[in-house]
Order: sequence, then structure tokens, then C-alpha cells
Amino acid sequence: MTDQTPDSSYAVSAEFYDILQAETDRRLAQRRFAEAAAQARHGVLDVGAGSGVVTEVVLAASGLPVHAVEPAVAMRSALLSRLAHLGADQRARVTVHPEPLDAAGLSEVVDLAIASNVIACLEPATRRATWRAIAAALLPGGLLLFDPPPVRLPDGSRTTARLGPVRVGPDLYSAEVTELPDRGILRAVFTYRVERHGRLQREEHECFDMWPAAPELLAGELRDAGLRVVRAPSADLMAARRPSE
Repeated sequence: MTDQTPDSSYAVSAEFYDILQAETDRRLAQRRFAEAAAQARHGVLDVGAGSGVVTEVVLAASGLPVHAVEPAVAMRSALLSRLAHLGADQRARVTVHPEPLDAAGLSEVVDLAIASNVIACLEPATRRATWRAIAAALLPGGLLLFDPPPVRLPDGSRTTARLGPVRVGPDLYSAEVTELPDRGILRAVFTYRVERHGRLQREEHECFDMWPAAPELLAGELRDAGLRVVRAPSADLMAARRPSE
């Protein structure tokens, strides 16, 4: 999950992300995006590329240029480390954009845009700017796939996920995700723990804000940006297409 703010976000989570989430996220990305990437013909845009799991899946599924947008320094470092372990032919097809998408200046360069685990983390004005930037980057007829934000706030705090444990030598890495509604915003609190021989060695925390939005609101925003909602390939995604001209 990566927002579009080029600041110190993910400074804590970047350390733990791949060890706790990469394999699960890779399987999810293959199910959600590999077929669409294989069907693309011009290029793919990965909005909020994070540590590069989706980028890697797309590169393997297609032989096309890929634009990976990641403003957060910590996650972009992980992205470049992942790219460093790929073959030179795959690296040659990736352009890494360190600025937010609406500052990248991409115009009609891709026919598939992917925003995995990112739209929920954009406050409404930034979300609308991102739709416009995606529409500009897509060729006529191009497709956008994204997982939508929560529809509404929960009634109270809740633990939504437990990640791990994953063993590294004598250490067990794990995380717990708690969601807290707060004045119209859903705050996701990640608590990371490292244990050794049953004793807690470290505990780290990082918070991310999410903005709920109903599908009808998203459809209106997409329409205003020049995109039309279409049937998504899976129930956990939304899809929109730039009309053919």
C-alpha cells in the first residue's frame, strides 16, 4: 500500500514489507493482473509501485514497457533493489518515476494502468487528480484496474489482519493491522514485532490514513476524468476504460 506523497512514509514498513507480504501479494497480483498485462499491446502503468511486486509480475507476463510510479523514498529503494535482481532485458523495459503520477507528465503511453492497494490511501483531491493523470497516460481504449477503498467506516476499532510469523534465523517477524475510524478517515495502524526465543526484541509502529468512498462516488469521479466504469475481471477489483476515439 503506497500513497502518492513524496515524503518519509513507509520508513518503518519498508523494512518489514517484503518479508511479511511479498509472497502473498505476488500470488494476488498474478491472479488479478497477469492476464490483463499479457493482453496489453503498448505499455503498462503501475501506480504506487511500492516494493515492485506488481511491477515484477507485469514484466514477467508481458514484453512491454512498464512505468513504475513510486514517490515514497523507502519503498522506491525496495523497488530498485528488486529490479536489480531481474535480468537486464526486464530492467531495460522499466521506467521508475519518483514523483507523484500527476507530476510525471505521462501522455498516451500505456493501454493498461494498475493501481494496486493505493487508491484508498489518497485523500479525495489527490484521488481525483490521480484519475485525471491515469486518463492522460492511457491510450484510447486503455484499461484501468484498481482495488477500491472501503465503502464506509466501521463502527469501531478492529483488527483486520495478522501477518506472519516468518522466521529469519532465530527471529520471528510478525505484524498486526488495526483499523481505527477517526473523523471520517480510517486509520490503519501497523504494529511490527520481532521476537527471539520467545522474547520481544523490537516493536515498531506506522499509521496510514484511508478515505472511504462508495462505488457510485468513484464512478462519478472517473467519469469526470474521462473514464468509464466497466466490468472488472474479479469481484475484488474495479475497472474503468478510456473510451476509444
